[in-house]
Amino acid sequence: MKLRIGLYVAAAILMGAHFLRGSHFLMVALCLAVPLLFLWKERSSLIALQLLAYGASATWVVVAIRLVQVRWHYGERWVLAAVILGSVALYTLLAGLLLNSRAITKHYPN
Repeated sequence: MKLRIGLYVAAAILMGAHFLRGSHFLMVALCLAVPLLFLWKERSSLIALQLLAYGASATWVVVAIRLVQVRWHYGERWVLAAVILGSVALYTLLAGLLLNSRAITKHYPN
């Protein structure tokens, strides 16, 4: 269970770092505060955490697509950036999917 929560926290920190790069401090604070929902032991908080992870994963995909388009337009190399951001998107998706495990859900009653 601790590993799954740790993976989620790392994904939230990555998303916060993305927003920090753009000076979106409110979003940074939100990304860093979201894992505190693990302390609220209700199923609704677990569902909210999963949905936020899926949304973050979708955000990474959109960022990757936009970055590839810009780099391709200027004739710059884009493959490595696409692989890195795609990996981060998959990592974030995995962090959300792992919250469906029995080890987690048994601590969050209906």
